[in-house]
Amino acid sequence: MTESTNIREGVKDYYGEVLSDQKDLKTSACCSIDSIPRYQREVLRQIDKEVLRRFYGCGSPIPLNVDGLKVLDLGCGTGRDVYLLSKLVGPNGRVLGVDMTARQLEVAKRHQERQMKVFGYSEPNVEFHHGHIEDLNVLGLQDESLDLVVSNCVINLSTDKERVLQEVHRVLKEGGELFFSDIFVDRRLPEEMQHDKVLMGECLGGALYLEDFRRMMEGVGFPDPRIVKRSPIEIQDEDIRHALGPARFESITYRVFKSSDLEDRCEDYGQVATYRGGMEHSPHVFELDDHHLFEAGRPMLVCGNTATMVSQTRFAPFFDVQGDRTRHFGLFDCGPVAQTASKGSEGSCC
Repeated sequence: MTESTNIREGVKDYYGEVLSDQKDLKTSACCSIDSIPRYQREVLRQIDKEVLRRFYGCGSPIPLNVDGLKVLDLGCGTGRDVYLLSKLVGPNGRVLGVDMTARQLEVAKRHQERQMKVFGYSEPNVEFHHGHIEDLNVLGLQDESLDLVVSNCVINLSTDKERVLQEVHRVLKEGGELFFSDIFVDRRLPEEMQHDKVLMGECLGGALYLEDFRRMMEGVGFPDPRIVKRSPIEIQDEDIRHALGPARFESITYRVFKSSDLEDRCEDYGQVATYRGGMEHSPHVFELDDHHLFEAGRPMLVCGNTATMVSQTRFAPFFDVQGDRTRHFGLFDCGPVAQTASKGSEGSCC
């Protein structure tokens, strides 16, 4: 048995046998720490308590404007996010969930018929599959067949993260999005930590060093991942805290678009984007990432990548973008706080 297989089997055992619910976790890494929006909380109240209790995530990776989309949840577990998305995509959308832990999927499937009735669907709009997130071919997913891929604290558990991201890039349509929460660390961890069963199960041993993640994303065709939210991880267990030493962990929610027009740096083409408003659940303000907060009707200077993200994706109907790429002004003057067009030539980006 290879080391990779040993790690995978250890993770299966941790989530299938060791953990019975969220109270068994030793850290806050694999539990939700984001503030879930009210409209999503209303849906969660309609989902069975067993599904919620045995679900282990590190964020709330559900983006806006998903009605009618075809979505894949990587590492769906007991199906909390699949069912949440099931309601949000509506009867014309579809949500697929894949997980390698049979016991988690048993919980998800056991509640499927009831959940569809609660949502008022005559036909189910969800599917659950037993498989590995490194190989989506086994699900029959064709190239460029999905609008959105989500994942909640699962990619860190993979022993071949680059392969996972390659597969995501393959199955996403042009303009599609990867929106996910996961655990990241401020340094490369020693191999013994990466292979430790408890640290892996607690989503710490497989945490990606942020700079390695950036390089990996660029290599597979995602040159500009954007941070939406980030929060430090609290290590409650004293033994784990001692073993990890000075390493610092964060839960980060990223949004990543697949587009051939995205560049590896934020370039300035003098473009201005204006949010028209009216998006469901965000009619007056739209948050693209942690430094792009668009007020309805207020023009904002943006880099070429941001212009692409709001004009060549499902958000295009809600934005007006002035300018194109015929004239280049160098690197975009990025700052930590988004600026408006009325403040001169300064802007914000990553």
